[in-house]
Amino acid sequence: MSFRRFIEKADRAGYLVTIDRPVATTYELADVAHALEGRPVLFNHVAGYPGWRVCAGPCSDRAYFSLDLDVAAPDLLRHLARAIAQPIDPPAADAAPCQEVVVEDVDLNQLPILLHLPQDAGHYIASAVVIVRDPDLGGNMCYHRLLRLDERHFAARIVENRGTYNAWQKSDGDLPVAICIGVSLGVHLAASMSPPPGVDELAVANALSPTPLVNCLTNDLRVPAEAEIVLEGRITKRLVSEGPFMDLTETMDITRQQPVIEIDLMTHRRNPIFHALLPGGLEHKLLMGMPKEPTIFAAVNEVTRCTGAVITPGGASWLHAVVQIDKQGPDDGRRAIEAAFRGHGSLKHVWVVDGDVDIYDPAQVEWALATRFQADRDLIVFTDQPGSSLDPSGTHVPGRKSTTAKMGLDCTIPWGDDRGKYQRGQYGRVDLSHYLRPSRP
Repeated sequence: MSFRRFIEKADRAGYLVTIDRPVATTYELADVAHALEGRPVLFNHVAGYPGWRVCAGPCSDRAYFSLDLDVAAPDLLRHLARAIAQPIDPPAADAAPCQEVVVEDVDLNQLPILLHLPQDAGHYIASAVVIVRDPDLGGNMCYHRLLRLDERHFAARIVENRGTYNAWQKSDGDLPVAICIGVSLGVHLAASMSPPPGVDELAVANALSPTPLVNCLTNDLRVPAEAEIVLEGRITKRLVSEGPFMDLTETMDITRQQPVIEIDLMTHRRNPIFHALLPGGLEHKLLMGMPKEPTIFAAVNEVTRCTGAVITPGGASWLHAVVQIDKQGPDDGRRAIEAAFRGHGSLKHVWVVDGDVDIYDPAQVEWALATRFQADRDLIVFTDQPGSSLDPSGTHVPGRKSTTAKMGLDCTIPWGDDRGKYQRGQYGRVDLSHYLRPSRP
């Protein structure tokens, strides 16, 4: 599945919003996309960029992943978990749509890169999937926000001690890089995951949905053949000021010294579609949080029977989770809490509930908290824990891992207690067409 085929499917399904009037990349496009948040939006006319279209919001709802991967929404978690556990090496592509047009005289100002907010340091790409190769571990794919500096250079926010950073540190000189924009939803999910070291995220993507690859033209990296745009270049050793920029928590991230990427070549499809991802929006949140659900699910299943896990949008889709278990013993709630924190190191607060609670319904989770939880018995607090750099309330010291307090709430029915008193009454279902008069025309 390609990015543009998803757009076609979303259109047929009635999800797609199409904007035909000209829209500017400075604030206006981001503002319009934000006003329509939760819907994929295709902008057919971008002011100052003839021949380019922009799509925002393709990853802003679980229903869109279900549509694109052809997997029922309740089965997405297990589909992601299988792809991490059983990656499939991608095939070589018979054709390379991403290389239909080759641009040697690169000018990044020709790309419809957005200026999202007045507080931003400049025009940013937030949707780019970045591919490098670690000399010891092989291919790595992830996200890095990119601040356009001039015609051929970006400043990239590269988080310390992770895949790209480690590969860059091992490089004596520049590190070859491929930046892909407008990729399939499966590739987006895979780029957001954290498979075991040595597992290429592109193999995870291929396990989610067929993802043929093609070789770059200026380096030996392989990229999704159906990407809309590929920028081939090098991560240099030069550092520049990067930031501020709105992050996942909808607060402004700080300014840092970050590496410069130099672009050597651009390739793209004919009539290209640029993917604009709104920082701090639903798309940003789902792509960050949803791929962590399988790792929580797997970790909790090591200690008890886990039947579901969800990262919640109210916790910025990064800091909060709800875990559903089929309790097997008196300590399973506590064990599930501890395992959830192992499964997602940035997790700050977690609720554990029984199988009769819908983890996607905040009202049901709150109901379980109200009826099955006692703070002096079921609240677990861990102090001075490794935390997320995205949490503004944490402790952040330059050069050191952020720290925070973590809290788990065991909202399961106490083991050995009378389960009957915790059950909700259930009304019977009726067909209201037998009771209500049809409305008048």
